[in-house]
Amino acid sequence: MTATAAPAARPRTRGGRTRRKFLRRPPAVIGLAGVVIAIAVAVFAPWIAPYDPDTVQPATILSAPFTGGHLLGTDDLGRDILSQIVFGARASLASGVLATLLGLLVAVPIGLLAGYYRGWRDSAISRVIDVVLSFPFLVIAVGLAAILGPSLLNEVIALAVAQVPVFVRVVRGEVLGLRELEYVEAAVVNGAPDRVVLVRHILPNTLNPLVVQATVAIPTAIIGASVLSFLGLGEQPPTPSWGTMLSDAQQYIAQAPWFAVFPGLAIALTTLSFNLFGDGLRDVLDVRMRS
Repeated sequence: MTATAAPAARPRTRGGRTRRKFLRRPPAVIGLAGVVIAIAVAVFAPWIAPYDPDTVQPATILSAPFTGGHLLGTDDLGRDILSQIVFGARASLASGVLATLLGLLVAVPIGLLAGYYRGWRDSAISRVIDVVLSFPFLVIAVGLAAILGPSLLNEVIALAVAQVPVFVRVVRGEVLGLRELEYVEAAVVNGAPDRVVLVRHILPNTLNPLVVQATVAIPTAIIGASVLSFLGLGEQPPTPSWGTMLSDAQQYIAQAPWFAVFPGLAIALTTLSFNLFGDGLRDVLDVRMRS
């Protein structure tokens, strides 16, 4: 009687291994769930919010949570705080994501140029980046927003410019290592033009660290957007935003603390979710962190 051969093990794909490593990290999974919820709230805000966020109800001004049909209470104009937070997610997430994408769009070519060609180009770009990095992120963002004027577009531009130096450094550092690898040198020896080497051989291998850095940059941009809105330099009323809600609530902290607590929690939980998700991605995608 011949023994039945055991079925061959199914090959594990790289994507499957990465997914399993990620799922073995509970904080990263929790962060991903928080990110998905935040995005879903922003996208489906009109269907989730119980009230129109701009509806003023003078009879319910500064109502406490769980009163009068308002789960999180009302603000100084009688507007439903939960609805304000739900619609405010749109402005905050849009600012964070768009500013990060714009920062990447500007920084990637600069980082590729500095890291690949080196020489005077690298020295000039590096010195400019060092000067910009000597200023705190929020100082740059607030200064640019004040110069450009208050609006969502100018808020995104200011936050994007403030993030560019960090992205440039990430790309430059990756390119400096990649340009010395054998497959890149072989492509150069075979006569591949610089554009092909950069786009086909180097740029794809910088994506993992860029994705990780982007997940860390988005919560920073969300906080920056909230600060700009708080100072009146970002999204303008009547469009709801978490920073504007905090600005309106500061004079009512003693009288109606929930007015400030709930938008503050929204900012904290959203940024925490992105940071946990980013830490998980870093552990999974960064080869230097793999066990």
